[in-house]
Amino acid sequence: MGPEITAWRPNVAGIHEVFHARFTDHAYPSHTHDAWTLLIVDDGMVRYDLDRHEHGALRDQVTLLPPGVPHDGRSVRPEGFRKRVLYLASDTLTGVGAAVDHPSLADPLLRTRIHQLHRSLRTEDLEAQSRFALIRDRLRQHLNGTDAPQPVMATTAHRLRELLDAHLPDTPSLDEAAAVLEVHPVSLVRAFSREFGIPPHRYVTGRRLELARRHLLAGHPAAEAATMSGFYDQAHLTRHFTKLLGVSPARYARTP
Repeated sequence: MGPEITAWRPNVAGIHEVFHARFTDHAYPSHTHDAWTLLIVDDGMVRYDLDRHEHGALRDQVTLLPPGVPHDGRSVRPEGFRKRVLYLASDTLTGVGAAVDHPSLADPLLRTRIHQLHRSLRTEDLEAQSRFALIRDRLRQHLNGTDAPQPVMATTAHRLRELLDAHLPDTPSLDEAAAVLEVHPVSLVRAFSREFGIPPHRYVTGRRLELARRHLLAGHPAAEAATMSGFYDQAHLTRHFTKLLGVSPARYARTP
């Protein structure tokens, strides 16, 4: 069986490329990247040399390879391996030496967050930005031993909600909101979640669903209501709409 590859560039600042692949007999020759390589393995196991030292990428770990350092890669098992990779801008992180010494991170929470980020990268911009901010902060702690950003006051959470409400359905990115409010993105996500019980991206999705319901009841077709409410397309709206209400947008609009 030949390789199965999917690659794209997401709408998240700091992530240059998303790369999903399944390989059976392919072996990477020694090479370098100008980006950080953030890797999780879903099936199989990868053996690789980094700076002339052998390592293994396991399913329950996170692998972080620094830019500019030669590495290769090959499957340990005959059935191959399946992996998901994020290539991060070189200025996203510091601590190349720490990554060379310890490229494997045994951090279940970090792995879960990376998995959740991959699931949101195609359609959920604000969710992906929020998840990436938390991942970036946790990676920095691994590499540099730095403390997490200090928590901010509840008033900042309310200011963020006001900002999101004012720009519906096309809300600002997390970095844009953080710049306006002069607060670290990670602190912003945590403050909002603590104050309102849900993260910013889930709040925005709920508000967009409210808009969609109004457009549907006003007689707009589901596809039109989706774009008017800030969703990518009808399928994107239908997924969230059905999860919330148990019926599709089309059925909702036909309810007597």
